Amino acid sequence: MLNYLKKEKVLTISLILALVSMFFVRPDSGYLEYIDLHVLALLFCLMLLIKGFEEMGVFDLLIQKAFGGIKGSRRLSQVLIFLCFFTSMLITNDVALITFVPFSIMALELCGQHKLMIKVIVLQTIAANLGSMLTPIGNPQNLYLYTTSGMSLGEFFAAILPLAVVSLAGLFAATYIIKDEPIKMHLHDHKAKLEGSGLFTGYLFLFVLNLMVVLRMIHWIPVTIATIAGVCILGKGKLIKEVDFSLLLTFVGFFIFVGNLGRIEFISDMIASLIVDREILAATLFSQVLSNVPAAILLSGFTEDFAGLLIGTNVGGLGTLIASMASLISYKLYAQHETADTGRYLLVFTGYNVLGLAVLLTFCYFLLM
Repeated sequence: MLNYLKKEKVLTISLILALVSMFFVRPDSGYLEYIDLHVLALLFCLMLLIKGFEEMGVFDLLIQKAFGGIKGSRRLSQVLIFLCFFTSMLITNDVALITFVPFSIMALELCGQHKLMIKVIVLQTIAANLGSMLTPIGNPQNLYLYTTSGMSLGEFFAAILPLAVVSLAGLFAATYIIKDEPIKMHLHDHKAKLEGSGLFTGYLFLFVLNLMVVLRMIHWIPVTIATIAGVCILGKGKLIKEVDFSLLLTFVGFFIFVGNLGRIEFISDMIASLIVDREILAATLFSQVLSNVPAAILLSGFTEDFAGLLIGTNVGGLGTLIASMASLISYKLYAQHETADTGRYLLVFTGYNVLGLAVLLTFCYFLLM
């Protein structure tokens, strides 16, 4: 157990924080309101389906069809990074990373560019966190603030569009740190073919259902049941064991910690005194230690400046590994790889994120002067 907890550092931190917070707020029925079962169920289903697509050879086939003509490592990296930026606007930052990080690992291995894996995944994570800011459904904090505040679409875009444009330009510039080398996909050693068209159709149908949950078109409970039942009916029930349950437990730990934090009176009073007229900075700083979704929920009770919270929690998605829960997902996906160097990953991740955070905060300062 100790060896497992040492390996799962982020899970260990979340569980320790949750446990410590329980000494201040004794467990009661209120704890049930902390856990966002919708998020956990959706995350579980998507991880399960991505495992299925991967086993069927879908990613291999996509690499063969879409990337065979790319001749340079920088161009390949840019395609992988901007796939996350643009798709996250509609399928959320979490889903974009669950979908494209495993895909990127395979693509980079097939062209012999394993050395680029950390840079590309870190930039994909930043891209997903920044691209998702542009729509109300791009990430959970946007949906929450947009719904709670009652702001119009015009007000939403007026607040977030300048930041998104600067983010896109900065991200494109950042891709030039990747050295451009000639590459060739070694597809002759790795012929891609689907396990079965019927199986693929079944998984695709389940995947679309889950995207409809993301878009709030269908309730999550029947889709979760349908996904689990569908995977078993398709003869792939064994994939359930391969889902990363430690990631789900990490979310639970942080949900409990943040929920308890909001019920500690002196902390609530401190928040009220700190946030007034400093919503962007406060939301950014709180996101660094709570993550941006809980920060949005917690701070929304202390101010009417929802545009400031919107900007602050989206900018605040950069920075620490827990500033955005989506960042935990890409870290976990990378850490599962057999040659993963998690120490180097965290170093590169922190460096790129702190730089990006500084640039966007500076832009916000001059924009609002």
